[in-house]
Amino acid sequence: MNLKKVGRYTILGVLFFLPVTFLLLLYPATHNYNPLDIVNENVIEISNFSSTKETHVTLKDNITVLGFLGNKPMLKTTTASNLKELVYDKFKGFKKFQIVIVLPNGTEEQAEQLKKEISQYEDLKYWHFVYGTPNSINKLYASLKSEKPLANDLSTENVFIIDKELNQRGRIDNREDNQKSKNVPVFGLYSYNCIEVATIKNKMSEDVRILFTEYRQKRKGEFNSTIRRANDLKAVNN
Repeated sequence: MNLKKVGRYTILGVLFFLPVTFLLLLYPATHNYNPLDIVNENVIEISNFSSTKETHVTLKDNITVLGFLGNKPMLKTTTASNLKELVYDKFKGFKKFQIVIVLPNGTEEQAEQLKKEISQYEDLKYWHFVYGTPNSINKLYASLKSEKPLANDLSTENVFIIDKELNQRGRIDNREDNQKSKNVPVFGLYSYNCIEVATIKNKMSEDVRILFTEYRQKRKGEFNSTIRRANDLKAVNN
C-alpha cells in the first residue's frame, strides 16, 4: 500500500471517528447536567389575585416567569418588550409555560395598552396580567428571595422563575469561571434584570431551558440528579 492510500484512509478514518467521539463526549454531559438550583421555597400562590381572563391563573403546576410592573406599567415598556422578545417568544410553545405580570387593582386599561404595545396584536395566550391590592402584592413579593425591595410604585425590573411546586429557581453560585479562580466570594442569582439584555439572553433563557429539561426527564423517569436547595447556601459559603 503506497503512501497516498495510507494518507487517504487515515483522513477517512479521522472524518468517521471524529463525530462519533464528539457524540460520546456530549452524551454524558447531556444526561448529567446541573439542574437549576432551588434558591427559595414556598412562594405564595396568587389565588387572591384577579384576572381579566376566563380561566383562573395559578402558579402551581406551571413553569412561571413572574414579574411586577407597578401602577404605571406603560413606563415599563422596555422591560416588558425584552421579556416578550427574548423569553416569551422562545418558550411560548412549551406546555405549562406562562408569564405572569402582577399589577395593582385599577391598572387594567393600562395593561391592555401595554399588551398591544408589545404584541403588535399577537395573541399572548401564555402571558397573563393579574391584579391585587398593594398589601397582597407586597406579601407575594416578600415570599420571594430578592436583593432589592419593590419600588414605591410596586414595580421592579427583575423577574423570577417559579417552578411547578412553587419553588423559586436560580443560581446559588453565579460566579464566572474566572471569578472562581480568583476566589471571589460566592454570590447567587435569584432574579433576572430585564433591562440587561445579556442577562436575559445568556442566563435566564438558559436557566428556563434547563428547568424544562429537568421536568422532561422526570416524565421519562430519567432524572437522577440532586437539586441544590437554598439551605445549601451555607455549605457553599463555608
